[in-house]
Parts: sequence; C-alpha cells; structure tokens
Amino acid sequence: MTEGKREKKYKKLRTAADLERLMTRHYTIGKFVGRFKPVAWVTSGAPVEILRAMDIFPIYPENYGALCGARLAAVPLAQVAEAQGYSPDLCSYARSNLGSVFDAKNAPLGGLPRPHLLICCNNICSTVVKWYEALAAHYNIPLFVLDTPFLHDGLADHTVHYVLAQFREMVAFLEHHTRRTLHLRKLSETIELANRAIVLWGEIRALCKAKPSPLNAPDLFVNMAPIVVLRGTKEAVGFYKKLKAEVEERVECGISALPEERYRLLWDNIAIWHHLFRFYRYFVDYGACFVVDTYTGAWSTQIQWNEPLESLARAYTTVFLNQSLEYRTELTIRLLNEYEVDGFVMHCNRSCKPYSLGQYAIKAELTARTGLPGFILESDMCDYRAHADEPTRTRIQTFMEALTTRVGRG
Repeated sequence: MTEGKREKKYKKLRTAADLERLMTRHYTIGKFVGRFKPVAWVTSGAPVEILRAMDIFPIYPENYGALCGARLAAVPLAQVAEAQGYSPDLCSYARSNLGSVFDAKNAPLGGLPRPHLLICCNNICSTVVKWYEALAAHYNIPLFVLDTPFLHDGLADHTVHYVLAQFREMVAFLEHHTRRTLHLRKLSETIELANRAIVLWGEIRALCKAKPSPLNAPDLFVNMAPIVVLRGTKEAVGFYKKLKAEVEERVECGISALPEERYRLLWDNIAIWHHLFRFYRYFVDYGACFVVDTYTGAWSTQIQWNEPLESLARAYTTVFLNQSLEYRTELTIRLLNEYEVDGFVMHCNRSCKPYSLGQYAIKAELTARTGLPGFILESDMCDYRAHADEPTRTRIQTFMEALTTRVGRG
C-alpha cells in the first residue's frame, strides 16, 4: 500500500485548508513586515502578549524547527550547524534553526526574516539561553533573557515577585530598543484575545473525551500552531471558532478520527515531526487513537487582565515543563482518568532533555496508581538519524498485542 493511500485512514479536517492559509500568511507577512515594524524572535514560552500589544512582530524559531522536521529539512540544516561546531547532541530545533541562519538559501521558506531583537524565556529549557546567545552574537542584536525559577514545590510569592520584576525590565528593554510604548489598554485587549483562543483550544481538546474521539494526536499536533504562533490575535480566535464547530459536528454525528476506535491512548512529549502520520498509522492499524497528550495543552493557562503583568508572570512561570515530576505525574494521571484511556506511550525525545528526564519514574508511578500499561520509545522530534523505524514498529506491535490481550477488544 502506498504512503498516500495509507494516510487516507485519517479523516482530513475541512479546516485544514484554513490552517494552511493562516500559517502561510503568517510566514509571508514575516518576510516583509520588518520594513515597517520591529521583528522579534521569541522562544515558545515567551510572554508574547506584551510584544503584540507593542506592535512588535514575533517569530518562533521552534515552530519553524517543527516545520523543518515535517518537511525532512531539519537534518541537512542540522548538519550545516554541526559543521560550524555545534554538537549533534544539541536540540534539533536549535540546530535546524542555526543551520537555516547559516544557509538560508537551502532552508524552507528561504529561512526566517532577520530579527531586530531576541526574547528568550528559560521556562521550557536552558538550551534556549545558549541558542539565543549564539543568535545575538551572529546578528549583533540585543537579547533579553527572562529567568523563571524551576518550581519544585509550587509557585511561591517571592518567585512571582522575582519574575514580575523581570517583566517590568523586559517592558523597559522593549521600549528602549523599539521606541514604542506599552499601553495597558492595548495589553488588556491582547490578553483578552489570547484568553479566548486558550479557552477555545481547551474546549477542542476536551471534545476528545467523546467516544469515539473526533481527533487523533496528529490532528492536535498540527492544529496547535496558532495557539503558539498567533496567540493574542483575532486570527487565532477566528480559526479556533471554526475548528471547534467542525469538531463538535463530528462528536454530534459520532464521527471518529479513525476508521474504527478500539483503544484509547495518551501521548507524552513532543511529536515525531519527521514521521508524523506514518508513525501514528502503526497505531491506527490496531484501532488505537491518541485521544489526549501532555504537549498540546502546554499553552492553556488563562491570564487575568486586571493584573496583567503579575498574571503573565504567574502563567509563564507555571508552564508544564517548569514544574516538578510530581506535578507532571498528577496531571498525567488526571488526563488518563478524564479521557478514559487504555494505555499510554511516552516519547523519550533525544532533543528535549527536560521533557524526557524522569519519564521512567513517571511511567512506573502511572502504572502503579492506575494499573494502565505504557511503554517508552526513543526517537527525536526532528532528527530522523536518531529514529529507527523497524525496531520502533516492533515495539509498537509488542505493546499493542499485549494491550489487546489485556483489554480484549481485538
């Protein structure tokens, strides 16, 4: 069976065309917008609402890294970065982005538009700090690093005060380097738009509690792009309204994401972008649908507009990856129960150490407390040199056969 025929096992969403237009428009505008307004490259965990309120155009190198991974362009670009001395052990988002900086003519979309400044927040990992320092040195542009302490025991008041002080410094940094002023009315409007998109995205994910689930993991991974890249815009709100209506229609009509849903699974960690549909097709062959994951809900914290900077400080400090293994374990158990899953799969992602660290301990705790089976597979989100397809397929087959025996729906 050909790749194309196999992928027809997925029911394509009508809004897929809207999503493609939306993201194409974003990257096209980014090519030229630097002539009229400042362009900032930002990490995925940066408080973008402040930049949007100041009419600064944000670009996400991590989203671009996922795009490079999906187009199988990440490895050639990573090799460009490695030839410049960057270790193959570094994050593949970082290596592919740096490779596109050094060799833009061979990068998807001709590379990203040149930034005027950089905003880096270490709430997702520490690699981004050195990555953005390298970018700042290459372009000779200003860099602001927002430090969010790791939360071992929840969010304390002194942590909020520490991060809030940096938010004020960041606003001063942006005003100094862009000659633009942050107006609280505009910030409140941007936060309102961000919250509306966050609520809609959360409601779409919650619709997957239905049996059968209207969406599978690849649907969620692809459609998360606007909540990351266009958060705080009318375009993101408009898209998620349309997507939610289509997903609600699927639920009302009993339309499953798969030809037949026999098993419900949870996914942990970032997608395997270079094998996105082919990888999940192995599970589709068993009627296994990933109805929930721990990744696409990372941008789910609402912000209180009446205390915008403090609320932003709280929201961006308490992101999933900045919290303890105990927090991650409790959250995952809640998802396992709420979505009534039969098992779980954890991607030990060679690129993302913070996400993958502790997965074996979490897996043991999940199984001990829920009785649900799970397994850990090793791969990389963008670097297909770290992915072994046949051994991975064999492990999936073993897991699914064991699950079939256990659950008895074969």
